[in-house]
Amino acid sequence: MRKNHLKRLCVAALCLALAAILPRLFHLLPGGLGRILSPIHIPVLLAGLACGWYYGAICGGLAPLISYLISGMPVAAKLPSMIAECLIYGLVSGLLIYLIKTKRKTVNLYISLILAMLIGRVAYALISFYIFGSETSPIIWLMGTFMEKLPGTVLHLVLVPLLYLVLYRTKLIPRKQ
Repeated sequence: MRKNHLKRLCVAALCLALAAILPRLFHLLPGGLGRILSPIHIPVLLAGLACGWYYGAICGGLAPLISYLISGMPVAAKLPSMIAECLIYGLVSGLLIYLIKTKRKTVNLYISLILAMLIGRVAYALISFYIFGSETSPIIWLMGTFMEKLPGTVLHLVLVPLLYLVLYRTKLIPRKQ
């Protein structure tokens, strides 16, 4: 039992470190790709899936704050929305990977990942809408958020499951979850 706890703690710490560093690296890409691809979400989602809801929520809540303190990203105005979004990503993905039990691990993984991303994105859009205000409705704000981040969503749907399966096969994620 202690060994599994230590593994989860180490993987979560690694994910938190990556969440602090990846945005800085991705923002070096031209054309604003760093903002569109949302690199901070990759390790946060992975922490939730690999380490559970507790570590996922902690990683998600701290990642944007640490990234902001290190690099100034995300900008201060978007920090509350990003903290809520990432916290929800880690929490929901961690809860769902344990609650959803189909016969295929890959199906469990994708259902957990997609639902966590949808719920987190809704939280981000609604909080941003109420912070910044707008003449448009929250639904239009929400749709804009989804469309803007579509390339990042595709990247997450490809990369996060691959990383999760690597961790699982190398036994860095406990077999009994």
